[in-house]
Amino acid sequence: MLKNSSCCSPVLALLLSASLATAAETITGRSRVIDGDTIEIRGERIRLHGVDAPESWRGCEDGDGGTYRCGKEAAYALDSFVAPSRPIRCELVERTRYKRRVSICFRADGREVNRWLVESGNAADWPCCGKAGHLARKVRPAVRGARAVRAKGNASSC
Repeated sequence: MLKNSSCCSPVLALLLSASLATAAETITGRSRVIDGDTIEIRGERIRLHGVDAPESWRGCEDGDGGTYRCGKEAAYALDSFVAPSRPIRCELVERTRYKRRVSICFRADGREVNRWLVESGNAADWPCCGKAGHLARKVRPAVRGARAVRAKGNASSC
């Protein structure tokens, strides 16, 4: 016979509420690429935390004196990366003042989307809203247009 069965109720309630809060902060589903650092799942726009890719309309210098649409290229690269391993799972890091979700996202095979964007050179590691960059300088991105855009101070805001 349990003498003090009520002692476990607060602990159980705390554990249950913590797991429900975590579930509420994760969104999983088929993603649609909006631009190089934003996707949409089930109608909700998700900004990828700690990375900055050029806007889809943005042009970058190609190194030979010409320009190319690096923003469009970043968006295509992101779509090509997430397409083979769906659904995408995004874990909420924060919400912006406009209630926009900022998340770290993963493919179904477990690969992190945010990290891949920087490692592939399609986005810059970006300290967002006064916080350290997502990769905190652990990886050196390839020399590509996204880094050049960031260096010129054209980063988007949270």
